[in-house]
Amino acid sequence: MSTTAEERSDERASTDDDPTAGQPAETTVTVRCTGHVRTALDGTYEFEYTFAGDTLREFLDELFEDYPELQDLLIAETEADATHSGWAPTPEELPGTWTKNPVGEQTIAYARILVNGRFNENERGFDTELEEGDRVALVYPFMFCC
Repeated sequence: MSTTAEERSDERASTDDDPTAGQPAETTVTVRCTGHVRTALDGTYEFEYTFAGDTLREFLDELFEDYPELQDLLIAETEADATHSGWAPTPEELPGTWTKNPVGEQTIAYARILVNGRFNENERGFDTELEEGDRVALVYPFMFCC
């Protein structure tokens, strides 16, 4: 079915009149926090957060604007920040396929970001898509040694 020039003009006019046309949709997720993250938020362990966009990257960008202290708690600036010194040697060849988030998109050793209970590294990293009502967990547990 074809449209007339007048119909196309009406469609363009309705799009031009809409101030939200072309802007990213807003998404609301439930944020859950543990350990050091919860402490940084004065004990808040769960809250709803609305942001413009639909990816974990867009969520984190807005969240870190509102809570800049969380970026230092969660995001590794260097490869060394993302790697812990384990007590077991790492085999030279790991079984299966292993991929790692790029530098700057990794969490600090022991800190993790989960989407609906799955590590973001096992999804699409910071490009993981978020939908309305998803759960994002910001995990940085307290670590104690004897």
